[in-house]
Amino acid sequence: MKRAVITGCTGMLGLALIRKLLSEGYEVVAVIRPDSKRADNIPEDERITVVELPLEDIGMLPSVLKPLGIENASLFFHFAWGGTSGAARNDMELQKENIAAALKAVDAAHELGCEAFLGAGSQAEYGRVPDGTKLSGKTPCDPENGYGIAKYAAGKMTRVKAQSLGMKHIWVRILSTYGEFDGAHTMVMSMVSNFIDGNRASCTKGEQMWDYLYCDDAANAFYLAATKGADGKVYPVGSGEVRPLADYIRDIRDAIDPDLEIGFGEVDYYPGQVMYLCADIAELTEDTGFKPEYTFKEGIERTINWYKARKNS
Repeated sequence: MKRAVITGCTGMLGLALIRKLLSEGYEVVAVIRPDSKRADNIPEDERITVVELPLEDIGMLPSVLKPLGIENASLFFHFAWGGTSGAARNDMELQKENIAAALKAVDAAHELGCEAFLGAGSQAEYGRVPDGTKLSGKTPCDPENGYGIAKYAAGKMTRVKAQSLGMKHIWVRILSTYGEFDGAHTMVMSMVSNFIDGNRASCTKGEQMWDYLYCDDAANAFYLAATKGADGKVYPVGSGEVRPLADYIRDIRDAIDPDLEIGFGEVDYYPGQVMYLCADIAELTEDTGFKPEYTFKEGIERTINWYKARKNS
């Protein structure tokens, strides 16, 4: 039986990756924080071993797994990260700790005999780029906050360390994703909950040209990048296509109740609003064969059905 390790696996993308790995015949070691309030999100499955471990102690994972009879794995996916939103993004001490933890994760992956280490980066590594610029692994990075700076540093530093240990290193920069278990305050999920409650939505003009990818497609991208991607590559993860944000909002509304009103232009853009965000997935497709399987309308229908079922349970 093949085995993979995932840190930070109680959120939308980690859970989607668990489902993907199980479907590919892997056992999964799911590493979560001891105080995780989302631990119940992880499905009950005999192929999943849940390990509670503080992020700063991730280097101890091999010694924690050994008494459980687990001494090796083939893939290591590092998604755990503290301070991803709000003021914590510029908590430099916390972001430094994230970098240190990522390096410890590389050590743990090596000790477990992993063939590949995949780290989760972010669009924040790029900062702001000229409108119309597709984001590739070669796009110059100029991050504007501590979170983006730390992600960029972690990608560089874990690559050097992994390669010095003879382990394949892949870094993915994740753009906008959505789906089951998405955060309540994201654009997609806030619109889903708003419309399901029958409310009118107040929005910006929705002129932003954004790239959205369904969570199961993102999980497939991570899996393919880890197993088929080229060592040392940086792969942006998105759909590779952009649409005005207003179109996405209308799709969500129409899937729930086409008669609900949307107040476009009633909310101002945030200072420094990113107006264009699109992944260049050409290298990812060429190297791994990745292609998104879900349109936004298909993905949002699945997301809405999940939300309704969860709301009514």
